[in-house]
Amino acid sequence: MDVLMLSAFAGIFGMGFGGLIAAVLLKSPSEKMMCWMLSFAGGIMIGIVCFGIIPEAAEISSTMIAIVGLIVGIVVIMILNRIVDNISSTNTGDMDVHHTHEELYHASPVFQNRSRMLRSGIIMFIAIALHNLPEGIAIGAGGTYDFQLGVILAIMITLHSLPEGMAVAALLLAGGIGKWKVVLITALSGTPVLIGGFIGILVGGISDVAVAVSLAIAGGAMLYVVFGEIIPQSIVMTKSRIATIITLAGIIIGLGLTLLH
Repeated sequence: MDVLMLSAFAGIFGMGFGGLIAAVLLKSPSEKMMCWMLSFAGGIMIGIVCFGIIPEAAEISSTMIAIVGLIVGIVVIMILNRIVDNISSTNTGDMDVHHTHEELYHASPVFQNRSRMLRSGIIMFIAIALHNLPEGIAIGAGGTYDFQLGVILAIMITLHSLPEGMAVAALLLAGGIGKWKVVLITALSGTPVLIGGFIGILVGGISDVAVAVSLAIAGGAMLYVVFGEIIPQSIVMTKSRIATIITLAGIIIGLGLTLLH
């Protein structure tokens, strides 16, 4: 139950609070701010995955199992991204870069009226929800094996959820949805973290090897999101190396969090 609470906090609270910031405090958060927040959260994610999750998975089982799980996680999230791209009809190449946070989350890049903005918000909702599932699995599996590890993962994923919630809320608000409905919808986009947490608990209860595989798969999925989308797009969108510096700071803090474990 405690691990499920961690998953709910990281997903539902993290996304919902991000939506609340956008709806009440900022109303129209700047792309630069969201990019920097995503870069920082992505850096923390890299640090924890590379220095915490993957070494933990290798120690629990073996280096080979950790590597295979990592590759599986990368492939799975690539497939999910392709599905979202097909739904949104972006038809962009695998190596294309984006220039807005809407494109970063596979939303339609053309915004001429409220209906298009609303459609883009829905597409972004779906994309982020798919990305959130493996994060929940990491919390569930990691927290089942070691509750302290689950707490660290939950903190990291909460930080990552805040700017994502802001991005979803900004589009839905522009699409004409009321601010309190936007906060509720944004919070709901974090429920896959809770679902993933439940899956992680079930799988993690099978054996130590199952825990290791779950951690490695979730780690691979997270690394793909960070390296394949967040970091390169943050640099392109902000036209500055500050995003790189912020990411590096996040990695150092992520390393620090793993050393506390």
